[in-house]
Amino acid sequence: MDALITHATSGDERRRAPAVAVLPVGSFEQHGEHLPLITDTLIAGLLARRIADDNGLFLLPPIAVSCSHEHAHMAGTVSISASTLYAMVNDIWSSLEASGVPGLLIVNGHGGNYVLSNVVQELNVPGPRIALFPAHEDRRLARAAAGLESNADEDMHGGEFEVSLLLHGAPHVVGDGIAADDHSAPDRPHLLTLGMAGYTGNGIIGQPSLATAAKGKALLDSLAESARAHLVLIRSGRANGPG
Repeated sequence: MDALITHATSGDERRRAPAVAVLPVGSFEQHGEHLPLITDTLIAGLLARRIADDNGLFLLPPIAVSCSHEHAHMAGTVSISASTLYAMVNDIWSSLEASGVPGLLIVNGHGGNYVLSNVVQELNVPGPRIALFPAHEDRRLARAAAGLESNADEDMHGGEFEVSLLLHGAPHVVGDGIAADDHSAPDRPHLLTLGMAGYTGNGIIGQPSLATAAKGKALLDSLAESARAHLVLIRSGRANGPG
């Protein structure tokens, strides 16, 4: 985890004069018996670090506790309210803007952080300044590039996508026995009402047995490339936006 947190100094950032900051947002929630509670934070951090390094951007420390209410009845899960996450992102953006950083890429590692879409849309009313990444299309392209065998509906939590990224970027956190944790629940019509406990007993929805480090590298490479289009929009936002 230490390698994913910036060690830059104030002088480093003054000389870099970055146009865009990168904010990883993860979670602190159950990922079954063999994956750590910080799985989403690790994945967001891996991707944010790669994007920042590739593009010379200002890497921020991660938000490591977010909106994991669907996992509330499973041990180890800790959440903040949607309004708190909204306020945190809004405050971080205000601080960046005041310090002369005109763009923000939010790298979200947890699908339950629905409120991020709202705060990004609202803050972009003056023009495109903030992006929420990865978008659905970015993930779709990455899955295809990596040759994942499961689809997005099947691979919801702790499955092929997430475990592959961890096997590539943080293999030491993947516990022995993960390959036996496959659990199928592709249809989840009442997830918001029942939570994860209504669809899985072991905390996993997906097939971690299909995960490989090679797939994880391909996922990371594809997502890093997809981020470039978002960065172009953010960097041009001040010039092209209204006002």
